[in-house]
Amino acid sequence: MNTVFYIAKRYAFSKSKTKAINIITRISTIGIVVSSMALFVVLSVFSGLENFALSFANMIDPDLVVLPSTGKKIAISEQQEKELERFQKSIAFSKVIEDRVIFTYGEKQIVAFIKAVDANYTKTVAINEHIAYGQWLQSNTNDAVLGNGLANEISAGMYSNEKLLEVFAMKPGKGMITMPDEAYTKLPLYPSGIYSLENIETDNKYIYTDISVGRDLLHYKPNEVSKIEIKLLNAVSEKDVIANLQKIFPNTEIKNRAQLNEGLYKMLKTESLAIYLIFTLIIIVTLFCLTGSLIMIILEKKEHIKTLFDMGFTQRKLQQIFLYQGLILAVSGIVVGLTLGVVITLLQQHFGFVKISENFPYPIVFSWQNGILVIVTLLVLSIIASIIAASRIKNLMNR
Repeated sequence: MNTVFYIAKRYAFSKSKTKAINIITRISTIGIVVSSMALFVVLSVFSGLENFALSFANMIDPDLVVLPSTGKKIAISEQQEKELERFQKSIAFSKVIEDRVIFTYGEKQIVAFIKAVDANYTKTVAINEHIAYGQWLQSNTNDAVLGNGLANEISAGMYSNEKLLEVFAMKPGKGMITMPDEAYTKLPLYPSGIYSLENIETDNKYIYTDISVGRDLLHYKPNEVSKIEIKLLNAVSEKDVIANLQKIFPNTEIKNRAQLNEGLYKMLKTESLAIYLIFTLIIIVTLFCLTGSLIMIILEKKEHIKTLFDMGFTQRKLQQIFLYQGLILAVSGIVVGLTLGVVITLLQQHFGFVKISENFPYPIVFSWQNGILVIVTLLVLSIIASIIAASRIKNLMNR
């Protein structure tokens, strides 16, 4: 066994003659245990909160979206459509026409997005699984499926003959508007269903119709769409699909789920980073105890150090003894703390002991990435703390 490491291990696990040094060493070790456990649990909680928050956003988000790089439209040629159909075993795709328009129901008026979709849409996004009342729209009809929030806002019912749901959109063109009635395209809609996603923002955003309604309302040509929404099938590689889509649609922008919810992702990542930095600062303060205990051990072992020096140990080897001692104490604390953190995380993940409400456990997700981050953070900081303490050997030898 390496002599330097052997001596460091003896120093790490043997009691000091001075009671204060033993207490400080125990405090530093317990601090490392608690810090590693707390950091892992907090990172796991934020992973759970991230998944929880994104689950609502992702309910009606496709895996990929092909968007126009400029303007509002994508013109799809017959060749491009054939090339898309070649990948039907890997992807499901749906053509979508979307724009912000005006809806009226009786005397009530709202501004929302019309999302005109084709018959393949439910294969791309499982919106039909979230129909709270009524049914999903039928192809080639003027059916409309409203979000629960929008339906409540305008007090719209399904297939009601009392009032008429109408949609208005500005006609494309240039020049002065002389007759206001002629500036808009107006179409009747018949509410056939109401969807609810437990997400206020989404429920207040979209009214779904057939793609034929979108073409008539917004004056799109048969080969024009606002975007193409895509679902990945059979665990196909997202990177490979994006590469193929870029070849088929060279002048478009392709976004995945993370990019579609970029603002939400950034907010969650920023919060997670802030908590990580706060806990890192707490760990740094905790490791001052480790540095202090090592310095006190160096002072106590002054005679031993001089003896080892006379026996031929270089200053570098003497510093390594206390560097290794600090790392042994740190690694022991990290192993115990991380084990406790993993146990707490898995228990909460599977049994949900801590609850937000009576039937809703606090979200938490076990991730090896969080464990690696904890290990790296504590090891780096422990090495720095041990190096600072071991550097005192130089001052001791110069006396």
